[in-house]
Amino acid sequence: MKLTVEQLAKRLDAELTGNADQTGRQIVAVSPVEAAGESEVTFVTDEKYKTSLSQSNAGAVIVSSRIEGIDKPQLIVKNINIALIEALGIFAPNLKAATGGIDPTAKVADNAKISKGVSVGANAVIDDGVEIGQNSIIGSGCKIGENSTLGERSRLDSNVVVYHNCCIGNNVIIQANSTIGSTGFGYSFIDGAHRLIPHNGGVIIEDFVEIGANCCVDRAKFGNTIIGAGTKIDNLVQIAHNVVIGKCCLIVGQAGVAGSCKLGDGVVLGGQVGLADNIEIGDGTMIAASSGVMSSVPAGQKMAWTPAIKKEDAMRTVGLVLRLPKMAQHLKQLSKRIDKLEAAEDDKK
Repeated sequence: MKLTVEQLAKRLDAELTGNADQTGRQIVAVSPVEAAGESEVTFVTDEKYKTSLSQSNAGAVIVSSRIEGIDKPQLIVKNINIALIEALGIFAPNLKAATGGIDPTAKVADNAKISKGVSVGANAVIDDGVEIGQNSIIGSGCKIGENSTLGERSRLDSNVVVYHNCCIGNNVIIQANSTIGSTGFGYSFIDGAHRLIPHNGGVIIEDFVEIGANCCVDRAKFGNTIIGAGTKIDNLVQIAHNVVIGKCCLIVGQAGVAGSCKLGDGVVLGGQVGLADNIEIGDGTMIAASSGVMSSVPAGQKMAWTPAIKKEDAMRTVGLVLRLPKMAQHLKQLSKRIDKLEAAEDDKK
């Protein structure tokens, strides 16, 4: 896709500044400030990038208000993030779209219900009783187990595995190599050996959920593991059995949610956050990266550290930890002075 700066401004509903020579140049991509060239548009969302912008070779810049002293076209918008999403969509790679129909190498059970417009890729396997809604896409090498359902306009990328008795909603995206409905990690130690507890429940993934690559969502022992509508999950995340995640949560890469945890709506878990089993995280709570949460957290909290504590307390703790080497040095000096004073007192006796 190629657009002039003026055409791009119209697409973004932006106010445009710049002379005709500048606004007529061709734009073919979006790039960050430092890397952008004359045929690329960049964006500024933070004051700290304004200095870099004056040295940038970008052909145009998306801003929320006019920046003085910048000799390049400015596309002034109400919301930079909305404009950026739109621009990235405009200049996205022109990939071959999936076409409706079932690849000849796919194996589809006779009693599976495949709706109109569904695309089933090469070597996919769809078992008995599966139902797939209209215009959904099943990538190559996917496996959908018995009696599972997939809603409309959803997409499973290559090699996604959905086990039996799972329910996936509409407009869901699951990226490559993720697994939905695997048996949970639940064992009892009986007669000197760990015996697996049967997991007869399922998984429910509600509408507009997005799950990254190489994630695992375990099935419940009984009932369902549930991921609420609008929740977004990064790559390499583990969701254990019987977990219930609320709506519009964000869970960042390498986070692990242990069995039977309950997350409210709008919860944010940073990268590598670990939750102990059977705890509840209240609505809107944010947990900083690499935190270990050992007990339930009320709504609206900001937590950090391991074990996780309130953000303010964590910052004070970090400050003290960083001062420990100097404090240890002072303590050593004080100990020497005390030893000398005590030795002097002993000589007087």
